[in-house]
Amino acid sequence: MPDLNGLDATALLLALDGRRISSLELLDATVARSHQLQSRINAVVREDVEPARRRAREIDERRAKGESSAQIGMLAGLPMTIKDCLDVGDMPASAGDKALLGRAAGDAAAVGLARTEGAVIWGKTNVPVMAGDWQSYNSLYGTTNNPWDEERTPGGSSGGAAAALAVGATTLEIGSDIGGSLRVPASFCGVYAHKPTYGLVPQRGHVPPVPGTAAEPDLNVVGPMARSARDLRLLLSILAGGTVAPKAAAMALSGVRIGLWLEDPAFVLDGEVKAAMEGFAADLIADGVAVETIRSPIDGRALYDAYLTLLMPLIVADMPPSRQAALRALRLPAKLVPGKPLWAMQVLKGTVSHAEWLAANEVRAKIGRSMKGVFERYEVIIAPATPVVAFPHDHSPQTRRKLVCSDNRKIPYDALLHWVALATACGLPSTAIPIGLSGQGLPIGVQLIGPRGGDSKTLAVAEAIEARLGGFRPPELG
Repeated sequence: MPDLNGLDATALLLALDGRRISSLELLDATVARSHQLQSRINAVVREDVEPARRRAREIDERRAKGESSAQIGMLAGLPMTIKDCLDVGDMPASAGDKALLGRAAGDAAAVGLARTEGAVIWGKTNVPVMAGDWQSYNSLYGTTNNPWDEERTPGGSSGGAAAALAVGATTLEIGSDIGGSLRVPASFCGVYAHKPTYGLVPQRGHVPPVPGTAAEPDLNVVGPMARSARDLRLLLSILAGGTVAPKAAAMALSGVRIGLWLEDPAFVLDGEVKAAMEGFAADLIADGVAVETIRSPIDGRALYDAYLTLLMPLIVADMPPSRQAALRALRLPAKLVPGKPLWAMQVLKGTVSHAEWLAANEVRAKIGRSMKGVFERYEVIIAPATPVVAFPHDHSPQTRRKLVCSDNRKIPYDALLHWVALATACGLPSTAIPIGLSGQGLPIGVQLIGPRGGDSKTLAVAEAIEARLGGFRPPELG
C-alpha cells in the first residue's frame, strides 16, 4: 500500500483507479489516522464508519468488474469528512449546538453532489457554536487544536476540516464561509480552500441558518477544502454542477498580471505576515510573473462598515428571541457598554433598519462595480487571508479578546474580518493558498481574489503557482 501521508486527493484517486489500493483500505487507513491523532488534534468529532465501509466495498466490487470512474463517479472510493454545519444523512449538522442533535435530515445539497460522484463520507469535523468564531470549540465536542502547534487554534469556523486535511485524517472537505471561515483556517493550517462566487454552490442543508430555512442567506457560501489547488478544482466542479471544469490546461506564470494588495488605512496586518507576502511576491517576479504592488482598490472603511451592516443581522437572526430583544433594547448609544467595540458592533449592526441595510447594499454594489475595472488590469489580486498567524486558544468572551502581532502589538479580534471582507461582501471568488512558514514555524496563507464568476481563473493561477513554487507540506507531528 502506498504511503498516504501528504498525498492529495487526485493522487489517491489515481492509486484507486490503478488498483494499487482499494477504497476499503484507504477508508480504514484514513479512519485509523484520525483515531491515532484524536486525543491530540480532535478534528473529526462524529463518525458513521460502517455504512461508509459498505459503500467502499461496493465501489471496490464495481472497479473489480471493470467499471471506470466515468461510471462510478469522479470521487469514486475517496473517503471524505464534512464540516459539521452541513447535514449528512444520519449525521445532521449540530453546528456545535446540543439543541440541534437528534433531528432528522437528509444530505445537504453539496454533500449529495459529492456522494453522487462516489465520495465515501464517514465523519464530521468540528466547528464553533453556530459557526460564530475563528476558533473551533464547543461544549459538545471540545476544542480542536492546530497540528502545527497544539496550543493554538486551527481557525474557524471550518477549523476541524482544515486540521483534518493537514494531518491526513481526510482527503477532501466541504466547508463554508461568511466571515473567512474557509480562508482563515486554511491559512492557519497550511492547506487550500476556495470561497466560490456567491450563488455558485447551493447552500441548502447548511446550518446556520436554523434548519428548515428556505431562503439562502446573503454572503454565505459553501466551498471545497483540500491539500492541493487541483483538488479544489475537482471538488468545485462537482459542487458547482459542472459549471467549472474538473481539469484545466496548464497555465504559464510568465506574463500573468497580479496586483499585490498589502495596505489599507482601515485594515491591520502583522509585519511578519507582510514580509512573508513580499518574499512570496519576489519569488513570483523571479519566475516571470508581472506583480505590481497596488494601493487599496477600495475604500476600506466604507467597505467594512457596509459589510458589518450586511453580516451582523444574519448572525443575530439565529440568536434566541430573548437575546435579539435585548440587543434591540441596547441600541440607544447611551446604553452601549463602553470599551467593548465588538459588543457595540453586535448591537448597532445586528439591529439595523431595512433602510440602513439598503444603504449598505448600495455601497457594496458600487464597490463591486469599481472592482470590474481593477480586474481589467489584473488577473487576480493577492491579499492577506488573515492579519496574523494562528494564535493561542482563547475561550474568554469575544468582547475581551485581542490578537497579538509578532512585535507584541495588540489588535482587535475582529481584524480577522478585515481582509476577507471584499470577496465576501461583493460575492467574489477567493482561493486561499499556503505560501510558507513564519519564524515560529506556523503556516502563512494568502488569498487570490478574482472577478465575480472568475473561479476558474483564481484556481488556474493557484495551480500554476503550486506547480512552480510548491504547495502543501504536512506538519511535523513528532
